[in-house]
Amino acid sequence: MRLPIPSVPDTLGIVNNVQADLSDGRRAAGGGAIDGRASRWQSHREERRAELIKSARKAVHALGSDASMEEIAAAAGTSKSVFYRYFGDKAGLQQAVGEVVLSQMQRRIQEAARSAETPREGLFAMVSAYLQMAETSPNVYTFVTRYAAGEPGPGSIATAGALGHFFAAISDMIARPMRSHLGASAGREAVIGYWPNAAIGLVRNAGEQWLASPASPVKPDQEAMARQITDWLCFGIAPELQDRPAPA
Repeated sequence: MRLPIPSVPDTLGIVNNVQADLSDGRRAAGGGAIDGRASRWQSHREERRAELIKSARKAVHALGSDASMEEIAAAAGTSKSVFYRYFGDKAGLQQAVGEVVLSQMQRRIQEAARSAETPREGLFAMVSAYLQMAETSPNVYTFVTRYAAGEPGPGSIATAGALGHFFAAISDMIARPMRSHLGASAGREAVIGYWPNAAIGLVRNAGEQWLASPASPVKPDQEAMARQITDWLCFGIAPELQDRPAPA
């Protein structure tokens, strides 16, 4: 049976009751047992946390990536103190929403890559899936990939939290077919070791600039942008330079 969601005023009372029940249960069982009521409360907390993440995602999609905790809570029909209780602060909420959003993006990119027959097709499939997911809600994408106030700057984001795990997984997805296609050698291992991370930097920076650009006749659509980025990854800008006449 699913427990009813408590209102804000009685939540602290429930927490205190559960803590008391846990203490009684541990005393009765020698310090190791957790009673059924505490297990149900933990399950309820997990369900409530998932609901808050879903509500926050909808609020950010509608209100923008700069939405405050108070605005997000109001859109969710609760108070910001509830969000602070579950997530600590806005950075904690960004991290929690990011874990869900980036996990979905990773699965979608993996599915796209599996259908590719060549490394180049795989790159295009992954870039296209990335842009599609980001374009679905630019506000949510920006919310989970930028810094909260007071957080560290760009030097640490590549190794921090859900975003770091996401890009590490994508880097591995890029490297595996490359290793299979290129074979093993010292020179090629250097390419495989460095190029995927460099590729991610290009895809992310070009993709985010594309997302932020206003609609115009010269702005590429999603498929054209994915093909352009894939060409840059495979050939650089050499073709464009070769097409230009030599300076007099």
